[in-house]
Amino acid sequence: MLIAQRQFRSAWLRISENTRLLNRLRAGDVAQGSREGKIGKVLDYLARTGDVPRTIHPSGRPGVTNRRLLGGRDSEKTWGRLFLDRSELTALAVLLTDRFGWNLSQCDRMPVPTTAPSAGENASVTYQVQIEKRRAGRGRWFSTENITDSGADSPGRLITQALEATAHARALANCLKPGTDLLMVARSHQTDKRHADLDRPASVGSLTFGVSDNAAKWWAFTHGLGGSPFQISRRTTVTSEGRPLQHSQGTHESVYMLPDKQVQRASREVFEAGAREALEQARAAVFAGKTTDTPDPDHQQTATADCEDEESSPWPSPEGGCGADFLLCLACPCAHVHPGHHPRLAHLHQQILSLRSVLDDGPFRESWSDHLARLEDLRGEGKVGPVAWTSALARVSDTDRTIVQLLLKGDLAP
Repeated sequence: MLIAQRQFRSAWLRISENTRLLNRLRAGDVAQGSREGKIGKVLDYLARTGDVPRTIHPSGRPGVTNRRLLGGRDSEKTWGRLFLDRSELTALAVLLTDRFGWNLSQCDRMPVPTTAPSAGENASVTYQVQIEKRRAGRGRWFSTENITDSGADSPGRLITQALEATAHARALANCLKPGTDLLMVARSHQTDKRHADLDRPASVGSLTFGVSDNAAKWWAFTHGLGGSPFQISRRTTVTSEGRPLQHSQGTHESVYMLPDKQVQRASREVFEAGAREALEQARAAVFAGKTTDTPDPDHQQTATADCEDEESSPWPSPEGGCGADFLLCLACPCAHVHPGHHPRLAHLHQQILSLRSVLDDGPFRESWSDHLARLEDLRGEGKVGPVAWTSALARVSDTDRTIVQLLLKGDLAP
């Protein structure tokens, strides 16, 4: 990132300085015949043609006409005064990837951002950037993202600088091929005679668009970096943002978040808390009392079980004793169930099952799923058992039916 920042900032300052001189010349603020005036004329020619004036030497090789005036014949002194070269455009793409998490397809084909309407706001500008999502499917390939430049440290400041650094190249591209409206454009030393990279738009004259794989590798090699700088910086940005950027939620979770070691370490406490919560929910959905063969005369009868000690209830009443609904007795460790309870509980189980066919899933889960789970747990092997549970249905009394009906209606107070 530091290498890309230094390279692009140097190019942006160079182009900005020469742009100011060109604007002064066109506004008539530069003295005719002065050194600035002569350089300004060269810049005007450069902006219109894409190159500085050239002279053909006797050897037949072209040379820079105003080499001494410009200070040399290398690109930074000649056509680089108004244009980024491909290495500098790659540095800009690295910064955009680091800032916004975009992939190279976005840099290759991104239209020039437009300025969003502002409600009387002069201190900042908001850009509307078209984001390409080619894997999202037909009809969902594009979305719009608003990016605001509100100061030096704001995300939109990089968009502002990108627009300024590519302004002359974009204007020339549109002049050479009307309708060209792409942000990432650079001037190349050599014109591509054969357009082989179909993922990027074809060159227009000496202007190229986007960043090729070869350009990315060459940029990394020339700066002593191993491999392409884009994939790892995009992964870092996506994981630090913690939200999908130019991809779907599923891709965000499976490709970026879950494999990331830092995310895994940071998520341990969340996973642990979730596991503990799931364990508590599982415990809440099983029969928590004891099954016995005979009733204990010292226990107090309730609508669903016998209570060993209501003063030890997990749900104490402010007035003393137990304040829980009778259906919650089966979730209480003080509950005792003996064969005399089996007919009523089996009938209650049957009636709750019948509610599933008349209630929507949401209301049923909220009101009855835990009670049903406890009854099914009580019905299972090792407790009452399916055979005893089924046979108990033949012994259901009118009193059992009345109590169960009151329980289902919520009319039976604890």
